This record gives sequence, structure tokens and C-alpha cells, in this order.
Amino acid sequence: MTDFATTSHRPAAVTLARVRLGAGGPPVAVRVADGRVTHVVPGEGAVAPAGAAVGERVLDLDGRVLLPGLWDAHVHLAEWASARRRLDLSGTVSAREAADRVRAHGRTAPGARTVLFGYGFRDGLWADAPDKRLLDAALPDRPVVLVSADLHAVWLNSACLTLVGRGDHPTGLVREQEGHEVLAALPEVPADTLDGWVTDACRAAAARGVTGVIDFQYGDTVGAWERRSARFPPAIRVSAAVYPSHLDAAVARGLRTGSGIGAPGGLVRVGPLKLFTDGSLNTRTALCRDPYPGLEGTDGSHGIEQTAPHELVRLMRRAAAHGIEPAVHAIGDRANTVALDAFEAVRCRGRIEHAQLLSPEDLPRFAELGVTAGVQPRHATDDRDVADRYWAGRTGRAFAYADLLAAGARLEFGSDAPVSPLDPWLAVASAVARTDDDRPAWHPEQRLPVPDALAAAARGRRLIRVGDPADLVVVDVDPSTADPDALRTMPVHATMTAGRWTHGPY
Repeated sequence: MTDFATTSHRPAAVTLARVRLGAGGPPVAVRVADGRVTHVVPGEGAVAPAGAAVGERVLDLDGRVLLPGLWDAHVHLAEWASARRRLDLSGTVSAREAADRVRAHGRTAPGARTVLFGYGFRDGLWADAPDKRLLDAALPDRPVVLVSADLHAVWLNSACLTLVGRGDHPTGLVREQEGHEVLAALPEVPADTLDGWVTDACRAAAARGVTGVIDFQYGDTVGAWERRSARFPPAIRVSAAVYPSHLDAAVARGLRTGSGIGAPGGLVRVGPLKLFTDGSLNTRTALCRDPYPGLEGTDGSHGIEQTAPHELVRLMRRAAAHGIEPAVHAIGDRANTVALDAFEAVRCRGRIEHAQLLSPEDLPRFAELGVTAGVQPRHATDDRDVADRYWAGRTGRAFAYADLLAAGARLEFGSDAPVSPLDPWLAVASAVARTDDDRPAWHPEQRLPVPDALAAAARGRRLIRVGDPADLVVVDVDPSTADPDALRTMPVHATMTAGRWTHGPY
């Protein structure tokens, strides 16, 4: 396979012969040249489309299925790249079990003074509470920081609290903005090391058929990709988000959503402005119309408001006036109404990220306002039990993908990696099956047909047409006939981004 990261010449023309066009599609031959699809010729025996150069390479794909390249429309790439190297806390059922994993892991490096990072705990259903004393007992002399699966909570031991200047914190569990501040205060991984990790993560994504992502990594994401792409050109397209603290700088530079940045080649571009209305379900900070059970009458019983509505409108209006589209994080039903109200006030294109719990009257507003719903179907299966507890009686309108499509909304799938793995086939399978274990489908009325799920995983592309960018994926199994298990483990034969092979035997 050609090493994409070191390839700078124009991609060679190639004809893909004996391939089936799309899930359940007909046999065709497809020619790619100069990074675009130039011919699509029907027929089982089609091999050399008109216009193919003499001696041009023809690849026999033996009846495999050719699909539009897949996108992950919501990732935190540096967090995902780092989480792949951290202590895995997924599946822990109590704070004590998480602390026991820390103790066992710490024994592999006795006396180490470096920070021990863990990732992936979900405390929404735990009977006991995360507390610094549990971690102190497990590993008293080494700084420990554990990040929740939804990235909205951080759990530290006393040594790590002292390291970040919060030695007097009573529990060691911090949420939302304070959690981001704590993580920012920790020693940083050297840029070259982190960039190498991200490069590896991009190649792993390409191996699952990914040809592009929207990177919502916190911080100066644009600056990080300008630096990174100069030395480590990614194997996928990247749309790098802007955060409010960097909006003025982006405006001053004349950057717009879609502007090319970094190394030549057009693979890295400016993405949307990331804004927040609320928190998350697992931390009970998603902003909802109804109170959380057990929190009635307390501060924050309905969740939290991250950005006041007038400030949300101000930021969106400023960004839109300079060509930067907003992407607004909204999970609770009240938060989604606030976000849609802001889009109605500003009248700009953009996205709502997550859209997990929706009021029925808000469903048609996505299409009416031209707002994309950036959703993560794996969250529906991962969080079904937490939703059943904290959104009891309302889960029929949670993760309501079929209702959104029926109302004319545009859906784009993501993983929110590292919240769930950067693998679009997991999203497709979860959207189609609404379960990822032996239990029956959760709210099966919200299941999507395979073609709709594939389109949402490909940023709306359903077909491969002449003139399209040559962002393609070849799979060994026809998704239209695959069961959910086969969808989750879909064997990806090869992936092409901008006319270059980024995964596979070619």
C-alpha cells in the first residue's frame, strides 16, 4: 500500500472493475483520475471505460461493494488518539471497581511519578460516588486523573488535585467547564508525540472506511492542524472546529468554514464554530424541561445552561457574518429549543450536535431552518439504561432519528470519539438495530433502514456520480443484506481519499 502521509504527487488514474455500485447496487466499472470520479460504466463485464489511458491500471474488485466514503461528523481526535493509550475504565459498574482498576494498573509501574490517565467511566447508574479518597487508597503517591466517557466529568486523586492547584477540592470530582480547566492545567503531551498519535488514529479510521471527520477537539484546533498537517499530512479529510476563545483570531485572518488551512492538498479545512447550550445526560447536566428524578427542588435540577440565549445569538451572529457556520451542542429538550430559537433569530446555516431529547414541536424546525442534526447512534444504545432512569416517560422522543428523517431533517452520523469508538459501522449498526446486546431493540420505531443509515454516515451521499470527489470505500459484504453483527464488523477491503488509497492492498 502507498504511504499516504508521504505521497505528494498527483494521484494516478485507476479503473475499478467488477464492482457493485452501492448497497444492493448493480455491477459497474468506475474510473478515477485527478482525485475525482470521471466515469461510471454499467455492466458485469465493464472493464475499460472510454477515456481510460492505454496501460492504465485496472483493479478487479471481484464483485465487492463500492460506497461513498464515510465520515465521522463529530470527533475529538486528540482525545481519541490519547484515549487509545489510556487505562480503559469502560464497563466499570461502581466507583470502587474503577479504583481497583487504577490500583492494578499502577502496580505495573511502581513508583512512577507521571500522571496516570484513565478514560471511559460512566457513573450515571453507580450506587457509590466517585471520590478522591477511593483513588488515594488505590494509588496515593501518583497523580491520577480519570475522564468520564462523555468528557463532561473528571475524577482526580489528591496528588493530582494538588498538581492542578485544587488541593482543597472536597471530592475530586469536577464537571463541565471546571473539568476542562483541570485537564488544561495538566502537563501536556509533547506536540510531536501527540501529532504522531493523531496520525495513527487517522490511519486506523481510514481502515474502517473513513474519508473525513469534523474535529471538535477543545482548544486551538485550527492552529493544531496547521502545525500537524505540515509534518503529518492526514490520511483523511479534516474539518477543524473553532472555539469562541479563538473566534476573533479566525475572523481577523479571514477564515471561513471550508477555508483550506495547513499543508497544500485541500484535506484540512476550517470547520464550524463550536458552542454549548448544556451538559450531558450521564452527568445530569443536560438542560431539560422536566427535573431529574431525585434532584427535584435543588439547584441544577433541570440541568445547566452553558451559554445564555442572548450570548448564544450574539456569537452565532458574529460567526455567521464572517462565513463561519455554528455547531451548537444541545442534548436536553430545553437546550434543543434554545438552540433552534437561536438559529431562527440568526437565520444562518449550521448544525446542532447530539439532539438527544427533542420536544415534538421542534422536530420539523430542523428542516424548516436548514439545521443539520449531527447525531451519534451508538449513544442511543450505550445510554439506554441511563435514559430510562433519568428521562423516564420521555424516551420515545430520545435519539429520535426516524422522526427527524420523517420531518425532513438532514442527519449526519458521528461517534463523539472517544465517547464511542471512531468506527462509522458501529453507528450504522446502532441506527439500524437500536440495540448492541441481546436485548430487544430500544424504541424500535426509531430504527433507520440501511440506505438511510449509510447516507447519514456519508454526509448525505447516497450514490457515486461522475464529478464526485474520489472519496470511496470498498467493502467485502453488501450492507443491504448484512445483519447488525455483520454491519458492526464490516470488513473494509480498501479506502480511497481524494483519489489516493489510504487503506488496502493497493
